[in-house]
Amino acid sequence: MKMFKKVLAGFVAAAMVATMVGCGSSSEAPAAEDTEAAAEASTEAPAAVLNVNADNKLIYCITPSTSNPYFGTVQTACTEEGEALGYTVKCVSHDDDAQKQAELFDTAISEGASAIVCDNAGADASIEAVQKAVDAGIPTFMVDREINQEGLCVSQIVADNNQGATEAAQYLVEVTGGEGKYAELLGLESDTNCHVRSDAFHAVIDQTNMEMVAQQSANWDQTEGQQKAETILQQYPDIVAIVCGNDTMACGAAAAVASANLDHEVYIIGVDGSNDMRDNIKDGKALATALQQIDAITREAVKQANDYLTTGTTGLEEKQLFPCQLINADNADSLDNFVYSGN
Repeated sequence: MKMFKKVLAGFVAAAMVATMVGCGSSSEAPAAEDTEAAAEASTEAPAAVLNVNADNKLIYCITPSTSNPYFGTVQTACTEEGEALGYTVKCVSHDDDAQKQAELFDTAISEGASAIVCDNAGADASIEAVQKAVDAGIPTFMVDREINQEGLCVSQIVADNNQGATEAAQYLVEVTGGEGKYAELLGLESDTNCHVRSDAFHAVIDQTNMEMVAQQSANWDQTEGQQKAETILQQYPDIVAIVCGNDTMACGAAAAVASANLDHEVYIIGVDGSNDMRDNIKDGKALATALQQIDAITREAVKQANDYLTTGTTGLEEKQLFPCQLINADNADSLDNFVYSGN
């Protein structure tokens, strides 16, 4: 995973005034030394500011389905922060369908959106839609999921998935003593986060005596997570853990384990920090999760959008990381709606 600059929750972006650089044309061919000088200057000049609709004060928030409360938090935080800054905020869902997302970007463009805040439908599949927004002079601020091309989004602000998944896996190893069989439920495999989290899990667990006996994708979905976990438990009833790429699948796995009536503990870890996972942890049905501070991430994206639209820059790097917080039985009471109030 690329290393990006960390951004802490509550961080307020510093505003900087950008200089617009114009360029003319000439019918005469420039001298070689002039061409070299121009090329050097062009690499140092700031890109044109994407603020053609700044005065419209309209932010489009495009996310996966809000049937997952994590994405509902994105829309709520975007709306609250945007309205506090004087914007109208329109929230829509692409349901992890890249074609539907492309259509929603087209709608945002046609309605003159000032900026787009997006939790995307695929690291590669979303590039074309963002390019369309750039071509229309509309800046995009990516949250939660990054795209596989730099220089298109003004900001890409994501949780430090590697750090969070690593801490959850380390806690699992501590509790199990690094012994026993386990299964893994992967998320949507077109999503960069799926691979980052899985790689982080394995970087820890593969150094122990734990043995992975099954690995299946449940596409971030709770029902699918429960079904896949039930099948795995039937085939491998002696597993001691299920590691899950997100809390939604982890909650499904917890339901499957509860129904299986096993004679031993099966420890479940996830990533997200949902209230449902918190409650499973408090009830002893799950072990731990890594809270992604998506409420703070989204609010930071909206603040950066406002900074950019009003000053021409965020003053920050495009790629930015928020640290995750390990949640277990000791601090679960400090978590509510993806906000951690503990120390």
